[in-house]
This record gives sequence, C-alpha cells and structure tokens, in this order.
Amino acid sequence: MLRTDLKESSNSVLEGRVKMGKLVLVVHISLDGFVAGLKGELDGFEPDEENLQFVCSLTENADTALFGRISYQLLNRYWPTASLRPNATKGEIVYSNWYNGAKKIVISKTMTAENLDNTTVISKNLLDEIVRIKEQAEKSILIFGSPMVSQLLMQHNLIDSYWIFVNPIMFGQGIPLFTDLSHKIELNLVTTRKFRNGEIALNYEKK
Repeated sequence: MLRTDLKESSNSVLEGRVKMGKLVLVVHISLDGFVAGLKGELDGFEPDEENLQFVCSLTENADTALFGRISYQLLNRYWPTASLRPNATKGEIVYSNWYNGAKKIVISKTMTAENLDNTTVISKNLLDEIVRIKEQAEKSILIFGSPMVSQLLMQHNLIDSYWIFVNPIMFGQGIPLFTDLSHKIELNLVTTRKFRNGEIALNYEKK
C-alpha cells in the first residue's frame, strides 16, 4: 500500500531542490542481509553499550526520527522511560533523552497521532511529505530500521547516508533490507567502525 502511494507521486518534486536536511538510515543487519527474522524477531542482535554510545554520537547532529509503524511501536515501548530505570547505562540515558526531545515522524496507514507526544503520522502523499520535511530540516533526520519504509525511500533515492551495522550472525531467512530496487544506487564508503562484540559499522553516502 505504501509502495503504491510512493510510486504514484511525481518525481518532479525532487527537481530543483538544492539545500535539504540529510536523511540518514541507521540499521542493524545480519551478515546475510536481514534486519530481522521472519516474524520480526531480533534474536542475534545483541545490545551493546559501546554500540549504543556510538549511535548517540550520530544523534548529536539530528533532531528528527523517522519510522515505519512497527519500528516506532517497538522503540516507543522502551525509550521514553529508559533513562528513569535504576540500572540505566550512560548510553541509555543519553539516547532516551534525545528520543524524547526529537521530532518523531511515523509512516503508517493505520496509526493516528492522537495522544502521541511530538509525533507526526504521514499516511498519504508520502514522497511530497518526505521532501518537504527534508527541505525544512535544520539537522539530519535519522531513520531507524523500518525496512519497508527504507526500501521505498531507496527507490526514490531519498536516503543520503547509510549507517549499516553488520552483525556476526547469519539468519538464513528473514526480513531483508535490500529488495526490489529498480535502479542502481552508487555510494561512497566514508568510514568504518569495528566494535568489540564483532559488529562492523559501514557508513556510505550517495554520490
């Protein structure tokens, strides 16, 4: 459903756009390219304080978070109150505080923004709305996980930077990050980072 709406939007809205906020994808994948198991399970992606503090460094240049519905609901169950937990780590406190202060944008056909703090729901005119948000952004916009939404944005070349955290595990099957691309996307490798838990972060930017 979201795919149809994006394809129906005109690519002409991208023409003549010069200065925009960067849309940055932050995502964990298995070595064989899956963001989760077939049922959305995240077994095998071990939480790590070093990794979380590194993600916190990415949030320093961002003030907006973009999600699909499922990813939003998953993160929103935990992060609003994570800093208040007695055993909260430094990374959890920093990220929780950022999450609560960030503007949150959810792409969904079924959600509404009623009773949601600092949250906007986009259900139509998706391409136009994302371009408008990028135009108005003063800082970067981080998109966390959200494979279906990420694939749609890739189709229209709207993702500017990719932080892909490759985990030392192979799922064999699951929900893929990359699928159904109708064209090539050429990228430059900007930097890499290795973590003690075996993850490797790869940062690519589009040419």
